[in-house]
Amino acid sequence: MIASYGCDPGQSRGRRFPEPPHAYRNPFQRDRDRIIHAAAFRRLEFKTQVFGYHESDYVRNRLTHTLEVSQIARSLARSLGLNEDLAEAIALSHDIGHPPFGHAGEHALDEVAQHIGGFNHNIQGLRIVDELEQRYGDFPGLNLTFEVREAFAKHGSGRNAMPDEFMGSGTQASLEAQIVDMVDELAYTSHDIDDGLAHGRLQVSDLDELDLWARPFHEVRNRYPDATLEVWRHETIRRVINRLATDLFENSRQRIRDSGVDSVDAVRNHTEPLIAYGESAMRALVEMKRFLLEHLYRDYRVVQMNQKARRIVTELYTTFRDVPQQMPPGVRNRCDQDGIERTVVDYIAAMTDKAALELWARLFANG
Repeated sequence: MIASYGCDPGQSRGRRFPEPPHAYRNPFQRDRDRIIHAAAFRRLEFKTQVFGYHESDYVRNRLTHTLEVSQIARSLARSLGLNEDLAEAIALSHDIGHPPFGHAGEHALDEVAQHIGGFNHNIQGLRIVDELEQRYGDFPGLNLTFEVREAFAKHGSGRNAMPDEFMGSGTQASLEAQIVDMVDELAYTSHDIDDGLAHGRLQVSDLDELDLWARPFHEVRNRYPDATLEVWRHETIRRVINRLATDLFENSRQRIRDSGVDSVDAVRNHTEPLIAYGESAMRALVEMKRFLLEHLYRDYRVVQMNQKARRIVTELYTTFRDVPQQMPPGVRNRCDQDGIERTVVDYIAAMTDKAALELWARLFANG
């Protein structure tokens, strides 16, 4: 059962290119399946979250992060009476616009592309599903529903570059998209703690003063005094995720009730997002994010890799812009339509870390 403020697949705003309905899958289920089969989705396996794929076989990459976001988002959507299929499709696609090397790669592409509008991974994700994926004979891209495409356009950092098409549909995204926005933050915060500890970049003692970690960790240690540190870590991360997800569910349910929204359009036109944490959980989350920024994301080894990544992306951009004949014919063919600079940005953004490293080494490693 979908609540009145959830997205009913039968009331979808449709696709850019009309298609007949499927015999047994609703539109959002078809979107989910198209995303899973997309090349951009498969490439997430070798795209950096925080640590590079070559540093450890344990740490998260963009794909495993995406799967964790999807799992939590589906649970919350179902609990709030929203459309689980739509939440899943949005979650699975939310990071496909990320370039290689995580945020370092994104910042480098944004710098070199300033004169053509810069680079934003949310808008790039929309570009991928609308134009760049080439799988179907009847249309470019994946021809996803408006509701999934809207999530790219109205996601945080994408708003400043929102295409005109979405400007008339209110300032807020659907509740399903809002869930994914919040769960994205929940997932990367909790799993970055886990990866930092497992990878030796953080120590348990470093976290002892942090509200989000300290209470559940001491509870776990008291309950399982003879367990290993690994078990303590996993049990604590479980409790961190559960605390945040439960708070997000309970606070959002109350905000939805208090708002009086009774339709998806009412959600879109509401003055502020309705999916949000309560004050206590938000304070604890902000405290943890500040800690991770200082002690993990600014760790000298992470900074070294980020600087290397920026150099690789910048040098690849410059050489392909100056001599586009170095790009494969299928890529070069888009230059007339999109311009050389945007074509080069699209080409680099699609690369995995592995592909970018290997290509850079082939072009530059021997001087």
